Amino acid sequence: MDTNLISPPAVSDAKLQGCTNLKLRQLTRRITQHYDTELAQAGLKTTQYSLLSHVLKLGPIRPGDLALAMKMDASTLTRNLKPLLAAGWVQLAEGVDGRSRLVTITDTGREKRQEAQRHWKAAQSSLNRLLGMQRVQALHTLIDESLDILTGTTKEETHE
Repeated sequence: MDTNLISPPAVSDAKLQGCTNLKLRQLTRRITQHYDTELAQAGLKTTQYSLLSHVLKLGPIRPGDLALAMKMDASTLTRNLKPLLAAGWVQLAEGVDGRSRLVTITDTGREKRQEAQRHWKAAQSSLNRLLGMQRVQALHTLIDESLDILTGTTKEETHE
């Protein structure tokens, strides 16, 4: 295994070229385009598939809790829910009291998510072939470790 994929050589700050934020945004856009192209065959965008998957797994769930679980702000969640509500794939039902609401997936939403899951798997397999499994695994490791560092947690802290 090429250890440079997992542990790149030490680079001084003076030798770093480019903006990390820009590079990550470029990669994210390219990967999103890859998935969106495949998921479009099911009539969904990547964000919509992710939202349907979360509601299926976590629902019925309060919108605020769903936003927290998906690490997005409430206004973004509201905006992303609108087309799913309009299509009848999710619904807002009354919560435990008259003031609260719960997001639930409908039967039509379950069918749409199942259809889209086949396309998501095709996109993932294609990406694995394009990048190579070793690179994808290294990328996942690097992302997970970076997220842990940036959120101030470590695997040891989260598994205690």
